Amino acid sequence: MSNPHDPAMLAKAETLIEALPYLQRYAGRTFVVKYGGHAMGDPELARDFAEDVVLLKAIGINPVVVHGGGPQIGAMLKKLGVESQFIDGLRVTDKATAQVAEMVLSGAINKELVAWISAAGGKAIGISGKDGNMVTASKVTRTKKDPESNIEQVVDLGFVGEPETVDTSVIETLSNAGMIPVIAPIAAGTDGETYNINADTMAGAVAAAIGAARLFLLTDVTGVLDKDKNLLTQLTPADIDRLSADGTIQGGMIPKLETCVHAVLAGCEAAVVLDGRVPHAMLLEFFTSRGAGTLIKAG
Repeated sequence: MSNPHDPAMLAKAETLIEALPYLQRYAGRTFVVKYGGHAMGDPELARDFAEDVVLLKAIGINPVVVHGGGPQIGAMLKKLGVESQFIDGLRVTDKATAQVAEMVLSGAINKELVAWISAAGGKAIGISGKDGNMVTASKVTRTKKDPESNIEQVVDLGFVGEPETVDTSVIETLSNAGMIPVIAPIAAGTDGETYNINADTMAGAVAAAIGAARLFLLTDVTGVLDKDKNLLTQLTPADIDRLSADGTIQGGMIPKLETCVHAVLAGCEAAVVLDGRVPHAMLLEFFTSRGAGTLIKAG
């Protein structure tokens, strides 16, 4: 028989008690989780992630997963001999690239993630923004300054899109039926074309539309750091503007935080940027008082 005074058992009980207020507060609410980066290529981390998602569903929270797949798309393009062109770090998505992106995202990656969740005891359904007209995309345009004339020029990125409208009825129907939606960031435009959407952007749009309690962006970094490399545990949009202006926030973190700010200002209760390489990071962030990433709230 187990020893009821075993410190390990007592620690487990204390962890459950610590989580109780969060369980009570968020039962029946929706968490949107963007899954990507390093964790996607690590079977052990994929298993941990799937277990976390299944646990959330089991305790009455409705997880919705949106996944990326940039490296996998790049690998498949290389395998097929399709050359990629980049403008300011953004992949130009021509017709051939768009077809490969849909094949990889809606096919291989989506179904692999569904399989991981099923193996952990959950019931997952893999879909894309096309299914049930869930997401309507519009074409993304970017501008860049000509170095000689200093005139802004429009850059055509091809079939790169962003969510224009999100119909949450498909997500709600699946969640109410006990399913876990796993969404590939592919959607059709009003012009009938297929568009590849940045996974962070897709997750933020879904979280805003559904009024999610949390948007989790799993990344390959600890969170948002100050200039001394210390983790900033909570930020507001005003904080983010200030830290961007003074150069504390740079590079790829800027668009991630823009996504978080858009989501929290449009209906999502809070967004979190955290390290997907840490086992069970999502649970550590949400169900403990210590947290594990950077929380963004409207104010």
